[in-house]
Amino acid sequence: METLTGIVERITYHNEENGYTVARVTPEGKDYLVTVVGPMMGVNVGETIRCYGVWTVHPQYGRQFKAERVETIYPATLAGIEKYLGSGLIKGIGPVTARRIVRKFGLDTLRLIEEEPDRLLEVLGVGPKRVAMIKAAWEEQRQIKDVMVFLQGHGVSTGLAVKIWKQYGSEAIQVLKTDPYRLAREVHGIGFLTADKIARNLGIPEDAPERIAAAVAYLLSQEADQSGHVYLPQTELVARAKELLNVPEERILEAIETLREQGQVHTEPVEEIMSAHGLPVRAVAEERAVYLVPFHRAEIGVANRLRRLMEGTGDSLFRSRLYIFQQFDWESAFAAVQRETGVRLNADQRRAVKTALTSPVSVLTGGPGTGKTTTVQTIIRFLEAAGAAYLLASPTGRAAKRLSEATGRPAQTVHRMLEVSPGEGLTFKRNEQRPLEADMVIVDEASMLDVLLTNHLLKAIPPGAHLLFVGDIDQLPSVGAGNVLRDIIRSGVVPVVTLTEIFRQPEGSYIIVNAHRINRGEMPIIDNKGAKDFFLFKIDDPEAAADLIVDIVKNRIPRRFGLAPDDIQVLSPMHRGPVGVGNLNLRLQEALNPPDPKKPERRTGGRVFRLGDRLMQIRNNYDKDVYNGDWGRIVRINLEMQELFVDFDGRVVRYDFLELDELVHAYAISVHKSQGSEYPAVVVPVMTTHYVMLHRNLLYTAITRAKELVVLVGEQRAIAIAVRNAKPLARHSGLVTRLRETAPAYPASWSSISYL
Repeated sequence: METLTGIVERITYHNEENGYTVARVTPEGKDYLVTVVGPMMGVNVGETIRCYGVWTVHPQYGRQFKAERVETIYPATLAGIEKYLGSGLIKGIGPVTARRIVRKFGLDTLRLIEEEPDRLLEVLGVGPKRVAMIKAAWEEQRQIKDVMVFLQGHGVSTGLAVKIWKQYGSEAIQVLKTDPYRLAREVHGIGFLTADKIARNLGIPEDAPERIAAAVAYLLSQEADQSGHVYLPQTELVARAKELLNVPEERILEAIETLREQGQVHTEPVEEIMSAHGLPVRAVAEERAVYLVPFHRAEIGVANRLRRLMEGTGDSLFRSRLYIFQQFDWESAFAAVQRETGVRLNADQRRAVKTALTSPVSVLTGGPGTGKTTTVQTIIRFLEAAGAAYLLASPTGRAAKRLSEATGRPAQTVHRMLEVSPGEGLTFKRNEQRPLEADMVIVDEASMLDVLLTNHLLKAIPPGAHLLFVGDIDQLPSVGAGNVLRDIIRSGVVPVVTLTEIFRQPEGSYIIVNAHRINRGEMPIIDNKGAKDFFLFKIDDPEAAADLIVDIVKNRIPRRFGLAPDDIQVLSPMHRGPVGVGNLNLRLQEALNPPDPKKPERRTGGRVFRLGDRLMQIRNNYDKDVYNGDWGRIVRINLEMQELFVDFDGRVVRYDFLELDELVHAYAISVHKSQGSEYPAVVVPVMTTHYVMLHRNLLYTAITRAKELVVLVGEQRAIAIAVRNAKPLARHSGLVTRLRETAPAYPASWSSISYL
């Protein structure tokens, strides 16, 4: 075993899951670089490390030091101290300030910052505010290192240290020791398995009640987040928990009952699975549905509030300005629209307009090119003529922007329309006590509404107002729990108009044609020679496909169609693998926004955030008014202040470096994350390696994101698999049955539906 000490100059590869890192290091007292490989979780550029391992020769990369153990140590040379302080590790100290501090205090610099930080005031350009910032940052780094050491001692990846410290601050170690299962409940990105590893190392027994209860709550939350289930059948939940925990079934049932008594879960009997949803009726009298309480309350709330809106009294309808449409001369009105706009609505579109303006709640659905936007424009025209107030909204910022561009009227996200309360989680200022000021609310891309957000939306609809859901139910369901639009349609309690006639179909265009073919279970037309907007590049090797995708985005599409790479969005069915979102983002970032001395960048784990990068927000951040799926670009990075700024459609938002886990690169995104967005061109890998994710509605959703060009890269066999697979993953929900009920709001028993 040999020892190597040196300064980390750059990190060329880092795996956030296991900590494996490839770093370029300047050995102590030398002026050249060597490659060090091995577990280096938490190591940053500019730090001095001591590595224990052996020298090896890699057949491709040559001589490198293979480290078995790595320690971070304070640098002992003036150059090392300056490099360490100026690396951006300590907020408030950049390269210039670092140079001044080291010149002033020499080898005593780090001891002085630790023990006598106020003496930094002796340095030119360092004032009281800067000193306070440096003191706070130094303490943060010390605490994060303490968390890292604790995690390492319990066999857990130290890459989680920053997340844990962000959540608990100086109390982090105490939380880890006293209730490690809080991590699974409270820290985004940390699941039960990580918390359980710490707990077991601390001596918590396998059958401890708190362990089993934490696992049950985790499984319910995971299924809501990852599979969209509003609840889980108790037998399924118990089976999953047994597999995870290796404990007897009766202990799991006891934990469910304990959680119920504590108000964390709700259970109800399940009587049948409805044949109306294409599923055989069968008795399941002993089965129970297990909900996390917020999802149960939301489902009850959606059903009750929709029924209340539909059963609005005559008085409330009369008070509404929309009462005029009950006795409207529709034929004359539609004729006037045709004269003024030159647009003739078909029978279904006319029925949709009339239904929206005369029914308290209605749904307008249809595929691409069937005239949904034209119908909405006509509804708006009639509302404005009647002097009625209306609001336009969509679940995401990009969808709201599209709606505004299509109608020529202001539109906003549902969150902003409801006036989200910063710092208070999913709470809104607009509710039953302070409803929206509108005679009609129109929500586009309603297939993206989950049950929690829908409940808050319905709370804010004032008595007598109308609500119109507009969306395409053949797209993927919402990222969050539930499938609200499809459930409302299937319940039969709300009038629904489906548009089927295709209007928007330019000659030689295959995008809309193929979208509808796929939706009908037919193979898309592939005609690379005659096509103008729909192409397939046949390739069966995933690594070669990744190379081809980069070339298509960087060179081929810009050269042939005149579109810039910024106009092209890569959509992948999966996150892992050579043509998964993760790898494609690395490849496309390197090709489209390569390293440049003029471009500042920040490495966090295995990712590099560089000036000009295309990013996506992956968590709702109510304080910043930025939401899951919002897309932006890095416009400024301040290494000294440890912050970067992202432009979200003209609104610049500041992020501290500790908040970068909320952002991912968006050169490639998942098809799910593309919902509600539209791009000039999309490039979609379709490989048999994605077999588990090849569903008809996924391919349909990907294709319908494109306005001008679709390029598929992959195998015709994979396309055929997706087209044939019309059965998306089932989601457990009771909303359809609750909507159909006429019983009291909280029935003793009810019918549960596991729908497609």
